[in-house]
Amino acid sequence: MPETGTGHLVELLHGVLGDSVLGVYAHGSATLGGLRPHSDVDVLAVVREPTTHGQRRALVEELLKVSGRGRRPVEMTVVVQDRVRPWRYPPTCDFLYGEWLREDFERGAVPAPGPNPDLAPVLTMVLLADAPLHGPRPAELLDPVPAADLRRAIAEGVPELMAELETDTRNVLLTLARVWSTLETGGIRSKDAAAAWAIERLPAAHRPVLVRARAVYLGDEDERWDDLDVRPCAQHLARVIEESRG
Repeated sequence: MPETGTGHLVELLHGVLGDSVLGVYAHGSATLGGLRPHSDVDVLAVVREPTTHGQRRALVEELLKVSGRGRRPVEMTVVVQDRVRPWRYPPTCDFLYGEWLREDFERGAVPAPGPNPDLAPVLTMVLLADAPLHGPRPAELLDPVPAADLRRAIAEGVPELMAELETDTRNVLLTLARVWSTLETGGIRSKDAAAAWAIERLPAAHRPVLVRARAVYLGDEDERWDDLDVRPCAQHLARVIEESRG
């Protein structure tokens, strides 16, 4: 799969948002052990001023050209600094692009700013990765996320994940494993590392499902689920997450 250069993404942000861009940061798989065949390129931008509808539309139009469809998928998040610093929960996301939203974007949808608990793990990963693509180190622009808010945010996302199990099976299973791992250990692992951690702790009946998800993510197997009963494994993961949440 061709790589999507982060340099182009930084140029895109500057071209659309201009001097409002304070910093651009890599996070996710690229900073947690390296990109895998199905990994997104994850980028967070911190900006000075809220984006306009026209700017968000321009970002979507350009990202549709460079993300997915044979290219490395891009997940781009934009936050306004004074809406996440000082920290408050839930944090506000100003713009979010991801390939799971492609059909909506191709129909003309433009993402609107709003509260987004998922920013808690994103900002945590950005601060841990400490990987500037432009601007100062992230700790100069962002406050740390309190552990209680991180736990709350990742657990609250489970119902939405479960609703997407049939349409995004691999990613849902791996994300559930990562949520469980983070709640139990306090650390944020890569998806494949979190899956390996979870497989060791799963009942034997559920292990083949997560083994398959991890193997597909690593590019070792083709993606197919018709020979496995996926939902009981996902339901078990959701239950242990609820128990770990305390």
